[in-house]
Amino acid sequence: MTLLSRLLPLTTACLCLCLLAVPGLARSEVKLEAGAAVSNITPPLGTMIVGNLNRPPAEHVHDELHARCLVVRSGDTTLAFVVCDVLGLSTSVSEEARAQIESATGIPKANVLISATHTHSAGTAVGTRRNVYDAPLDDYQVFLARRIADGVRRAHNLLRPAEVAFGTVDIPEHVHNRRWVMKDGTARANPFGKIEKVKMNPPRASENLVEPAGPIDPTLSFVAFREPEGRLISLLAAYSLHYVGGVRGPVISADYFAVFSEHLKSLVAGPPTPAEAPFVAMMANGTSGDINNINFREKSKKRAPYEQMTYVGKDVAEKVHGALDGLEWKKEATLDARYLDLPIQRRDYPADLQAWAKKTLATEPPAGRISSPHNFAARVVALAKLDKDVTLPLQHLRIGDIGIGTFPIEVFAETGLEFKEKSPVKHAFMISLAHGYNGYLPTPRHMALGGYETWPGANHFEPQASVKMMEALLKMAGESLGE
Repeated sequence: MTLLSRLLPLTTACLCLCLLAVPGLARSEVKLEAGAAVSNITPPLGTMIVGNLNRPPAEHVHDELHARCLVVRSGDTTLAFVVCDVLGLSTSVSEEARAQIESATGIPKANVLISATHTHSAGTAVGTRRNVYDAPLDDYQVFLARRIADGVRRAHNLLRPAEVAFGTVDIPEHVHNRRWVMKDGTARANPFGKIEKVKMNPPRASENLVEPAGPIDPTLSFVAFREPEGRLISLLAAYSLHYVGGVRGPVISADYFAVFSEHLKSLVAGPPTPAEAPFVAMMANGTSGDINNINFREKSKKRAPYEQMTYVGKDVAEKVHGALDGLEWKKEATLDARYLDLPIQRRDYPADLQAWAKKTLATEPPAGRISSPHNFAARVVALAKLDKDVTLPLQHLRIGDIGIGTFPIEVFAETGLEFKEKSPVKHAFMISLAHGYNGYLPTPRHMALGGYETWPGANHFEPQASVKMMEALLKMAGESLGE
């Protein structure tokens, strides 16, 4: 045996030891990693634009829709976060996308959060059956599930050493409660012929306004990831603002959610070379079921198309960018994921309500007009046929001392505030419309007040649903800490 042949094994062993000693190469030395990517999910022209009673086919695209994806890994645990520019998505879409993600990356389905922004200028991924795991997917749902999975896979490919920080910014000027207590007898009758105490979106600056029926949540919460003492990788924000609107005609737009994401990206230093991954900003819908961008105390102001959403998105992005200085960055974070299918009951549809619905549908709607009674009568007839018992997917993901809870529904601001107050995790916030789209979730107090969000067809579940769901979510948060 020559001297060289005897030295080669030693040389190879020494080289391996040297490589393992290089920071970032040894798995045991990688405390936290993050990667982010974006998938285009714009539907074809002709897609029905949802969000209002009329559903015109899309004739143009103002700005593309995206699924923004973030993957975080620490040790043996990996989490994924996806925010989609759609009004809502069905549980079956979430199931399909998460199954594809698990197959391609090994990330467990329970560790993947998929939510909708709730832009009102996009198509829907809800389909014809809601909250049904085995519902057949339509063409757009199949496309969306695949694009979500591809985005997460690409983000997973970009995992690299990271640090994490949590931040908040109070931005009260853009959020207003849209449910107002009216002077007795001044609210118009609802589609069912009843006068209620509360009206959604009342006349602006009306002398009949008494007070908002609930609070706002002015605090935007965000989780940021950066390369160790380097440039930003991604930022996931949640703000309790329904949407802004101001789209001209039957046009597709991701609303202020995308304006925020793109403007924040423009404020952050770009990659040093074309080969480096770009920064990805994401804006999720917080708890905005009763919140919008309209100040009902004042008369309306004339706005050009897209002006208001651009103003709000850019202003919020600039405030978040200003909050990046002074954050406490951490190199380590324990990750945890909890997922629960919570048994819940649908609301009652009494015989007299069903009789009203059938009678209404037997009449001709007003010519050339959208009929709210006919719309809600159709909803009542369809929902009354569904099983009384159902399950709703709840999720809690933890990144160190940051806890994120989700409901598959439009959540009121006071529910989000309750979660922040009661969660045992130090920094807590909620994301709505995750893994499903199931109407509104008024609290029992709001159910008694009435208003659009409480109507049969807008609200699907028992009056105590918000209470039961909150109890379950807080328990999940405690379990994530080992309590």
